[in-house]
Formats: sequence, structure tokens, C-alpha cells
Amino acid sequence: MSKKQASAADPMRRFALLWGPQTEAGRSGLTVKAIVTAAMNIADTEGIDALSMRSVAERLGVGTMSLYTHIPGKAELIDLMLDTAYSQLYARVEEPSEQPGDWRAGLRFIAQRNWELYLAHPWMLHVTTGRPVLGPHEALKYEAELRPLDQLGLSDVEMDASLTLILIHTEGCARARTIADRTQHDSGMTDAEWWVNNAPLLDKVIDPSRFPVSARVGQSAGEEYQAASDPKHTFLFGLERILTGIAELIRSKSSS
Repeated sequence: MSKKQASAADPMRRFALLWGPQTEAGRSGLTVKAIVTAAMNIADTEGIDALSMRSVAERLGVGTMSLYTHIPGKAELIDLMLDTAYSQLYARVEEPSEQPGDWRAGLRFIAQRNWELYLAHPWMLHVTTGRPVLGPHEALKYEAELRPLDQLGLSDVEMDASLTLILIHTEGCARARTIADRTQHDSGMTDAEWWVNNAPLLDKVIDPSRFPVSARVGQSAGEEYQAASDPKHTFLFGLERILTGIAELIRSKSSS
């Protein structure tokens, strides 16, 4: 049985870890919080591939087996890391719905905070499985992010779908941004430098008479971004289009 399967087979222990006290020290002096903090530091600085129960133990200066008395495996550790990261989003559950302006301001705030969280912890983009962690901070996240959409005339399913659309858009653009950052780091070349180096070659193979639209648009976008793309621009542009769509849905509900 894999660690992921073991985690799914013992939901009670998983829930106890997520919802129980995390600052109580065991006989080794370790706490769940200290283990999770060390794991997040490794993932933040070295990447998720560097994370293992052994690497966390080495970071804490203890034997690997000491960790297993607190957390049964890496799958549960990652769940705890994700839920801890979600605690960094909002100072209080009312924060998104209290943003100055209407519901759009709340949703922009939500999108921006999630964008910033992914950039601060890129490893989150590589461990999400499509199923919720179901921890206390994720529960508060969901509550906080739904509130700006409440009492606008949308059904509960429409509220959930609207929020999901924003979060998926944010996650996708943040993933594109982290990939671009990693590519730039690995290549030792900025996007602008890459563009300058490749532009003469593109000019030779991209015949404007054959590719009139893509040649024109590609040149305009490249000059604007000084890169092949700009994930931050796409994030903000797409967010406004999504908000416009939600506004139209609200208007249609109120007029029906």
C-alpha cells in the first residue's frame, strides 16, 4: 500500500492531525508545528523534490523515526503543509468581504492573495491533487472566499462555480509564472535576452504572407511583454473577464 493509499485508508488519524493541537511536544520535544515549519522551509528553498521525512529530520537534527511518532508519512505531512499555507491568506474570515467597493473588490482581493501565496510557495502547485485537504484553515478559506458572493442572487452551486473559476484561473496563471521563472533561472537568460536571440531566427521562418495574423499579434505581444508571454498580465486580464461574466449572471438572475 502506498503512502497516499495509507492516508486515504486512515481518515480519522488524518483528521486528528489536521484539526488537533499542533504545538504539544512529545517525548522527543518535537511538535507537529515544528515539523511542518521545517518541511515548508525545505520546500520553499529547495523545492518539493527535496522534501522527505529524512530531510525534515536532518533539518531538525533528530532521527527520522522521531517524526513518525507525530506524523505517519509524507502524504499527511503535505496535507499539513497545505493547510498551514492556507492560514497565511487572510487575517480574519471577514477580510475578503470587507474590502472597499462591491463584491468585485472582494473577489479581486481573493485572486490576488491566492496569486501571492502560490508565488511564495511554488511547491503548492505541484502537490495539489484535486481533492480538498479538509483542514481547519482550508475550511476558513472556503468560507472567507464565498462570502463576497453571498446574497447576490446566485444559487449556492453558482457561487461555488464562480469561486472555483477564479481559483482555477489564478492557479493556472501562477503555474505559468513559476515555470517562466524556473526557465529563466535554469537558462541564465532573461525573457528579453531570449527574445533578442531568437527574433532573427523567427524572422527567417515566419513568413508574414503565410502567417499574417499570428505574425502581427505575436510581434505586438512580444514588444509589449518583452517575452513570449506575461502570466501576470494574463492573470489580471482574465480575472476582469471572469468578473464581467459573473456580473452578467447576477444581472440575468435579478431580471428573471
